[in-house]
Amino acid sequence: MSWLETELREQPAALARLLERQGARPELAAPFKRDDVRYVLIASRGSSSNAARYAQYVLGRAHRVPVMFATPSLYTIYAQPPRLDGAVVIGISQSGASPDVGAVLAEARRQGRPTIALTNDDASPLAGEADVVVSLEAGEERAVAATKTYLNSLGAIALLFAAIGDDGVARAELERMPAVLEKQIALSFDEPPPLTEYADAVGATVVARGVNYGTGFEIALKIRELSGLVVEAYSPADLMHGPIAAIQPGWPVVVVAPTGPAHDSVVDVVPALTEREARLLAISDVPALLERSHTPLPLVDGVPEWLSPLVAVVPGQVTAMRIAQLRGLDVDNPAGLLKITLTR
Repeated sequence: MSWLETELREQPAALARLLERQGARPELAAPFKRDDVRYVLIASRGSSSNAARYAQYVLGRAHRVPVMFATPSLYTIYAQPPRLDGAVVIGISQSGASPDVGAVLAEARRQGRPTIALTNDDASPLAGEADVVVSLEAGEERAVAATKTYLNSLGAIALLFAAIGDDGVARAELERMPAVLEKQIALSFDEPPPLTEYADAVGATVVARGVNYGTGFEIALKIRELSGLVVEAYSPADLMHGPIAAIQPGWPVVVVAPTGPAHDSVVDVVPALTEREARLLAISDVPALLERSHTPLPLVDGVPEWLSPLVAVVPGQVTAMRIAQLRGLDVDNPAGLLKITLTR
């Protein structure tokens, strides 16, 4: 078994460990409780930026303030960092070693702003710049493509959401997720659809919205880094504003549409995709959509929409791995990639 598959299957245990070790920390909410906090700024790269897209939705809902991405080049290349009055600044980095992410938190501390680090290495430079460190508790991850560290980044963001609102219902829903995730992994591995027809694809498109917008980007990234295919993610609205013109007959399109407020808006693009004779891969728990798809990738039922990204990414991870294997590629060591990328 590859390291990638091993770590993918370890995700329920990793999430349970995160919740056990980091869940009972009242100080997680403290940076958000300051009277002068008016927005959230997140610094991240790669898979961590896809987790940050999730944070834009759930933390925006929790604190009812804008949640935006930092522009690290202003801090590193141009040495002209913006004023951060009113910000709580979060750095998300699985390794905690990215200099540009660390530079954003360092400047925030210099300006007296509260800082939070989500990282899998408590001794990392990023952790050293944070007032509050949330350890991802994922354990060692040897495959280059992130799986359990990405999943636990989502879990850490969900912990912040529950802590900010002191929300017992949200916390209880989150506590059930390791068992639900175990079921999803069994479903995705034990009842896989045939994917041989996608082995010679040159690219694909992923469509998602709402709390799963980041899921769409993460699935696109996983397919791209494991197989070298040209894969891009869009919201339904962005897809219809031009990019849909590139979808030709036979082009694979992954739609991420679990039950929830965003479901209908994602499904609304299916007729246009069908008209273009795209091959539709549907990640959903809605039978009607699965039946309309060329390749159904089912989700377990009964997951609260705000937590659905923790399960919706799994069929995408498994599909990305299997397509790469069908192409004869080394899923643990994608060509030209390193586990830790030091960007400035």
